[in-house]
Amino acid sequence: MRITLRQLQIFVAVARTSSTTEAGKSLPLSQSATSAAINDIESLLNTQLFDRVGKRLVLNDNGRLLLPNALALIEGAIDLEQQFSTARTGMVSQLRLGASTTIGNYILPALLAGCRREQFGECEAVPSMRVDIANSSKIAEAVANYEIDAGFIEGHCHVPNLEVIPWIQDELLIVASPTHAIARKGKVDFDTLQQAQWLMRESGSGTRETVEYELLRHLSHLNIGMEFGGAEAIKRATSEGLGISCLSRWAVADYLETGQLIILDTELPKLTRKFHIILHKQKYLSDNLKHFLNHCAGSEMFTSSLKQSEASRLALA
Repeated sequence: MRITLRQLQIFVAVARTSSTTEAGKSLPLSQSATSAAINDIESLLNTQLFDRVGKRLVLNDNGRLLLPNALALIEGAIDLEQQFSTARTGMVSQLRLGASTTIGNYILPALLAGCRREQFGECEAVPSMRVDIANSSKIAEAVANYEIDAGFIEGHCHVPNLEVIPWIQDELLIVASPTHAIARKGKVDFDTLQQAQWLMRESGSGTRETVEYELLRHLSHLNIGMEFGGAEAIKRATSEGLGISCLSRWAVADYLETGQLIILDTELPKLTRKFHIILHKQKYLSDNLKHFLNHCAGSEMFTSSLKQSEASRLALA
Protein backbone atom coordinates (compact mmCIF):
# COMPACT_ATOMS: atom_id res chain seq x y z
CA MET A 1 0.00 0.00 0.00
CA ARG A 2 1.61 3.23 -1.15
CA ILE A 3 -0.99 5.84 -0.06
CA THR A 4 -0.59 6.94 3.54
CA LEU A 5 -3.18 8.21 6.01
CA ARG A 6 -1.21 11.44 6.27
CA GLN A 7 -1.60 12.02 2.53
CA LEU A 8 -5.33 11.39 2.81
CA GLN A 9 -5.52 13.78 5.78
CA ILE A 10 -3.84 16.48 3.68
CA PHE A 11 -6.17 15.74 0.76
CA VAL A 12 -9.23 16.15 3.02
CA ALA A 13 -7.91 19.42 4.44
CA VAL A 14 -7.38 20.85 0.95
CA ALA A 15 -10.81 19.59 -0.16
CA ARG A 16 -12.43 21.45 2.73
CA THR A 17 -10.53 24.72 2.33
CA SER A 18 -9.90 24.77 -1.46
CA SER A 19 -6.43 26.12 -0.60
CA THR A 20 -3.07 24.50 0.10
CA THR A 21 -2.14 27.55 2.19
CA GLU A 22 -5.21 27.32 4.46
CA ALA A 23 -4.97 23.53 4.62
CA GLY A 24 -1.34 23.79 5.65
CA LYS A 25 -2.24 26.13 8.52
CA SER A 26 -4.72 23.60 9.94
CA LEU A 27 -2.36 20.61 9.80
CA PRO A 28 0.19 22.35 10.33
CA LEU A 29 2.39 22.13 7.25
CA SER A 30 4.05 24.57 4.93
CA GLN A 31 2.23 25.48 1.74
CA SER A 32 4.92 23.81 -0.34
CA ALA A 33 4.72 20.57 1.67
CA THR A 34 0.94 20.54 1.32
CA SER A 35 1.16 21.09 -2.45
CA ALA A 36 3.78 18.34 -2.72
CA ALA A 37 1.54 15.90 -0.84
CA ILE A 38 -1.36 16.62 -3.22
CA ASN A 39 0.93 16.11 -6.23
CA ASP A 40 2.15 12.82 -4.72
CA ILE A 41 -1.32 11.39 -4.13
CA GLU A 42 -2.47 12.44 -7.62
CA SER A 43 0.63 10.74 -9.03
CA LEU A 44 0.01 7.56 -7.02
CA LEU A 45 -3.62 7.40 -8.18
CA ASN A 46 -2.65 8.47 -11.69
CA THR A 47 -5.47 10.99 -11.82
CA GLN A 48 -6.18 14.65 -11.12
CA LEU A 49 -8.31 15.24 -8.01
CA PHE A 50 -8.74 19.01 -8.19
CA ASP A 51 -9.53 21.62 -10.81
CA ARG A 52 -7.19 24.59 -10.50
CA VAL A 53 -9.36 27.73 -10.57
CA GLY A 54 -7.03 30.68 -10.06
CA LYS A 55 -5.45 30.11 -6.64
CA ARG A 56 -8.28 27.79 -5.52
CA LEU A 57 -8.32 23.99 -5.76
CA VAL A 58 -11.85 22.74 -6.37
CA LEU A 59 -12.70 19.03 -6.13
CA ASN A 60 -13.47 17.45 -9.49
CA ASP A 61 -15.47 14.24 -9.96
CA ASN A 62 -12.44 12.08 -9.11
CA GLY A 63 -11.86 14.07 -5.92
CA ARG A 64 -15.51 13.81 -4.92
CA LEU A 65 -15.27 10.03 -5.40
CA LEU A 66 -12.17 9.82 -3.16
CA LEU A 67 -13.40 12.14 -0.37
CA PRO A 68 -15.88 9.84 1.45
CA ASN A 69 -13.45 6.91 1.28
CA ALA A 70 -10.61 9.05 2.59
CA LEU A 71 -12.76 10.31 5.45
CA ALA A 72 -13.90 6.78 6.33
CA LEU A 73 -10.28 5.56 6.51
CA ILE A 74 -9.13 8.53 8.60
CA GLU A 75 -12.06 8.35 11.01
CA GLY A 76 -11.69 4.58 11.28
CA ALA A 77 -8.03 4.98 12.21
CA ILE A 78 -8.87 7.67 14.77
CA ASP A 79 -11.58 5.51 16.31
CA LEU A 80 -9.19 2.54 16.47
CA GLU A 81 -6.56 4.60 18.27
CA GLN A 82 -9.11 6.00 20.70
CA GLN A 83 -10.48 2.56 21.55
CA PHE A 84 -7.05 1.51 22.74
CA SER A 85 -6.09 4.83 24.31
CA THR A 86 -9.31 5.22 26.35
CA ALA A 87 -8.27 2.61 28.90
CA ARG A 88 -4.94 4.37 29.42
CA THR A 89 -5.96 8.02 29.31
CA GLY A 90 -9.72 8.09 29.84
CA MET A 91 -10.06 10.28 26.74
CA VAL A 92 -12.75 9.61 24.15
CA SER A 93 -13.64 11.10 20.79
CA GLN A 94 -15.62 14.20 19.93
CA LEU A 95 -19.08 13.93 18.43
CA ARG A 96 -20.06 16.57 15.89
CA LEU A 97 -23.82 16.90 15.77
CA GLY A 98 -26.16 19.26 13.97
CA ALA A 99 -29.80 20.01 14.68
CA SER A 100 -32.52 22.24 13.33
CA THR A 101 -33.61 24.85 15.81
CA THR A 102 -36.62 23.19 17.46
CA ILE A 103 -34.73 19.94 18.03
CA GLY A 104 -31.50 21.69 19.01
CA ASN A 105 -33.16 24.00 21.53
CA TYR A 106 -35.85 21.78 23.06
CA ILE A 107 -35.01 18.08 22.53
CA LEU A 108 -31.31 17.46 21.97
CA PRO A 109 -29.96 18.85 25.29
CA ALA A 110 -31.93 16.31 27.34
CA LEU A 111 -30.87 13.48 25.03
CA LEU A 112 -27.21 14.44 25.36
CA ALA A 113 -27.46 14.56 29.14
CA GLY A 114 -29.27 11.23 29.30
CA CYS A 115 -26.76 9.52 27.01
CA ARG A 116 -23.86 10.86 29.04
CA ARG A 117 -25.34 9.57 32.31
CA GLU A 118 -26.19 6.21 30.77
CA GLN A 119 -22.76 5.59 29.26
CA PHE A 120 -20.42 7.29 31.70
CA GLY A 121 -22.26 7.94 34.95
CA GLU A 122 -20.23 10.37 37.05
CA CYS A 123 -17.03 9.76 35.07
CA GLU A 124 -15.39 13.00 33.93
CA ALA A 125 -13.77 11.45 30.85
CA VAL A 126 -16.69 11.76 28.44
CA PRO A 127 -16.81 12.62 24.73
CA SER A 128 -16.64 16.29 23.93
CA MET A 129 -19.58 17.30 21.77
CA ARG A 130 -20.02 20.09 19.28
CA VAL A 131 -23.60 20.89 18.39
CA ASP A 132 -24.37 23.20 15.47
CA ILE A 133 -27.90 24.62 15.34
CA ALA A 134 -29.29 25.92 12.04
CA ASN A 135 -32.29 25.40 9.81
CA SER A 136 -32.89 21.99 8.27
CA SER A 137 -31.43 22.77 4.84
CA LYS A 138 -28.14 23.99 6.34
CA ILE A 139 -27.87 20.95 8.60
CA ALA A 140 -28.42 18.64 5.62
CA GLU A 141 -25.74 20.49 3.67
CA ALA A 142 -23.29 20.15 6.57
CA VAL A 143 -23.93 16.38 6.79
CA ALA A 144 -23.40 16.08 3.02
CA ASN A 145 -20.07 17.93 3.34
CA TYR A 146 -18.92 15.75 6.28
CA GLU A 147 -18.80 18.81 8.54
CA ILE A 148 -20.97 17.05 11.14
CA ASP A 149 -21.41 13.36 11.96
CA ALA A 150 -25.21 13.25 12.21
CA GLY A 151 -28.06 15.68 11.70
CA PHE A 152 -31.45 15.97 13.38
CA ILE A 153 -33.97 17.79 11.21
CA GLU A 154 -37.63 18.80 11.27
CA GLY A 155 -38.36 19.02 7.57
CA HIS A 156 -37.89 16.88 4.50
CA CYS A 157 -34.38 16.29 3.20
CA HIS A 158 -33.72 17.18 -0.43
CA VAL A 159 -29.95 16.59 -0.44
CA PRO A 160 -28.66 13.50 -2.32
CA ASN A 161 -26.33 10.87 -0.79
CA LEU A 162 -27.94 11.12 2.64
CA GLU A 163 -29.78 8.42 4.58
CA VAL A 164 -32.98 9.77 6.12
CA ILE A 165 -34.14 7.73 9.12
CA PRO A 166 -37.60 8.40 10.62
CA TRP A 167 -37.34 9.39 14.26
CA ILE A 168 -40.04 10.85 16.54
CA GLN A 169 -43.42 12.44 15.88
CA ASP A 170 -44.16 16.08 16.65
CA GLU A 171 -47.46 17.95 16.91
CA LEU A 172 -47.88 21.40 15.39
CA LEU A 173 -50.18 23.77 17.26
CA ILE A 174 -51.94 26.96 16.13
CA VAL A 175 -51.31 29.43 18.97
CA ALA A 176 -52.08 33.04 19.84
CA SER A 177 -51.86 35.43 22.75
CA PRO A 178 -54.90 35.15 25.06
CA THR A 179 -55.37 38.92 24.52
CA HIS A 180 -55.45 38.63 20.71
CA ALA A 181 -58.85 39.36 19.12
CA ILE A 182 -58.87 35.97 17.43
CA ALA A 183 -58.70 34.26 20.84
CA ARG A 184 -62.19 35.56 21.67
CA LYS A 185 -63.86 34.05 18.60
CA GLY A 186 -64.38 30.54 19.94
CA LYS A 187 -63.91 28.06 17.09
CA VAL A 188 -61.80 29.74 14.39
CA ASP A 189 -62.97 29.09 10.83
CA PHE A 190 -60.86 28.93 7.66
CA ASP A 191 -61.76 32.47 6.53
CA THR A 192 -60.52 33.94 9.83
CA LEU A 193 -57.26 31.97 9.58
CA GLN A 194 -56.70 33.24 6.03
CA GLN A 195 -57.21 36.85 7.09
CA ALA A 196 -55.01 36.59 10.21
CA GLN A 197 -51.43 37.87 10.37
CA TRP A 198 -49.14 34.82 10.51
CA LEU A 199 -45.71 34.86 12.14
CA MET A 200 -43.47 32.38 10.31
CA ARG A 201 -39.97 30.91 10.22
CA GLU A 202 -37.57 31.90 7.45
CA SER A 203 -37.37 30.10 4.11
CA GLY A 204 -35.21 26.96 4.39
CA SER A 205 -36.59 26.12 7.81
CA GLY A 206 -38.07 22.65 8.19
CA THR A 207 -40.87 24.11 10.30
CA ARG A 208 -41.70 26.70 7.61
CA GLU A 209 -41.81 24.07 4.87
CA THR A 210 -44.01 21.71 6.89
CA VAL A 211 -46.35 24.46 8.16
CA GLU A 212 -46.90 25.84 4.67
CA TYR A 213 -47.52 22.36 3.25
CA GLU A 214 -49.99 21.39 5.98
CA LEU A 215 -51.88 24.69 6.17
CA LEU A 216 -52.13 25.30 2.43
CA ARG A 217 -53.85 21.96 2.03
CA HIS A 218 -56.83 23.58 3.80
CA LEU A 219 -56.35 27.35 3.32
CA SER A 220 -56.13 29.06 -0.05
CA HIS A 221 -53.37 31.38 1.15
CA LEU A 222 -51.46 32.56 4.21
CA ASN A 223 -51.15 36.24 5.12
CA ILE A 224 -47.54 36.27 6.34
CA GLY A 225 -46.97 39.35 8.46
CA MET A 226 -43.45 38.69 9.79
CA GLU A 227 -40.62 36.16 9.42
CA PHE A 228 -38.22 35.18 12.20
CA GLY A 229 -35.06 33.09 12.40
CA GLY A 230 -36.15 30.95 15.33
CA ALA A 231 -39.07 29.59 17.32
CA GLU A 232 -38.19 31.63 20.42
CA ALA A 233 -38.60 34.91 18.55
CA ILE A 234 -41.91 33.77 17.04
CA LYS A 235 -43.12 32.63 20.45
CA ARG A 236 -42.39 35.97 22.05
CA ALA A 237 -43.85 37.96 19.17
CA THR A 238 -47.01 35.84 19.25
CA SER A 239 -47.37 36.26 23.01
CA GLU A 240 -47.17 40.03 22.44
CA GLY A 241 -50.17 39.85 20.11
CA LEU A 242 -48.34 40.56 16.84
CA GLY A 243 -50.07 37.68 15.08
CA ILE A 244 -50.77 33.97 15.27
CA SER A 245 -48.34 31.15 14.59
CA CYS A 246 -48.03 27.42 14.06
CA LEU A 247 -45.26 25.94 16.20
CA SER A 248 -44.08 22.66 17.64
CA ARG A 249 -45.63 21.59 20.93
CA TRP A 250 -42.06 21.17 22.18
CA ALA A 251 -41.36 24.85 21.50
CA VAL A 252 -44.47 26.35 23.11
CA ALA A 253 -44.96 24.00 26.09
CA ASP A 254 -43.59 26.52 28.61
CA TYR A 255 -45.71 29.44 27.31
CA LEU A 256 -48.84 27.26 27.31
CA GLU A 257 -48.17 26.31 30.92
CA THR A 258 -47.77 29.94 32.03
CA GLY A 259 -50.76 31.14 29.99
CA GLN A 260 -48.73 33.44 27.74
CA LEU A 261 -50.07 31.51 24.74
CA ILE A 262 -53.24 29.53 24.11
CA ILE A 263 -54.05 26.86 21.54
CA LEU A 264 -56.66 28.07 19.06
CA ASP A 265 -59.65 25.84 18.44
CA THR A 266 -59.77 25.68 14.63
CA GLU A 267 -61.46 23.67 11.91
CA LEU A 268 -58.09 22.26 10.91
CA PRO A 269 -57.35 18.58 11.54
CA LYS A 270 -54.58 17.61 13.95
CA LEU A 271 -51.26 18.64 12.40
CA THR A 272 -48.31 16.30 12.89
CA ARG A 273 -44.91 15.79 11.34
CA LYS A 274 -41.99 13.39 11.65
CA PHE A 275 -38.54 14.40 12.81
CA HIS A 276 -35.66 12.65 11.04
CA ILE A 277 -32.04 11.73 11.66
CA ILE A 278 -29.78 12.11 8.64
CA LEU A 279 -26.41 10.48 7.95
CA HIS A 280 -24.13 10.50 4.94
CA LYS A 281 -24.48 7.19 3.12
CA GLN A 282 -20.71 6.70 3.26
CA LYS A 283 -20.15 8.06 6.77
CA TYR A 284 -18.10 5.87 9.10
CA LEU A 285 -20.08 5.31 12.32
CA SER A 286 -17.82 5.32 15.36
CA ASP A 287 -18.78 3.43 18.50
CA ASN A 288 -19.64 6.68 20.29
CA LEU A 289 -21.84 7.86 17.43
CA LYS A 290 -23.65 4.51 17.22
CA HIS A 291 -24.21 4.56 20.98
CA PHE A 292 -25.70 8.04 20.85
CA LEU A 293 -27.94 7.21 17.88
CA ASN A 294 -29.22 4.11 19.65
CA HIS A 295 -29.88 6.20 22.77
CA CYS A 296 -31.92 8.59 20.62
CA ALA A 297 -33.82 5.72 18.99
CA GLY A 298 -36.91 5.53 21.17
CA SER A 299 -38.47 3.00 18.81
CA GLU A 300 -37.72 -0.40 17.33
CA MET A 301 -38.28 1.06 13.85
CA PHE A 302 -35.33 3.40 14.25
CA THR A 303 -33.03 0.66 15.60
CA SER A 304 -34.02 -1.57 12.68
CA SER A 305 -33.33 1.24 10.21
CA LEU A 306 -29.90 1.83 11.73
CA LYS A 307 -29.05 -1.88 11.45
CA GLN A 308 -30.17 -1.92 7.82
CA SER A 309 -28.04 1.16 7.19
CA GLU A 310 -24.96 -0.53 8.64
CA ALA A 311 -25.63 -3.68 6.61
CA SER A 312 -25.82 -1.58 3.43
CA ARG A 313 -22.51 0.10 4.24
CA LEU A 314 -20.80 -3.30 4.77
CA ALA A 315 -22.22 -4.59 1.48
CA LEU A 316 -20.83 -1.57 -0.37
CA ALA A 317 -17.43 -1.69 1.35
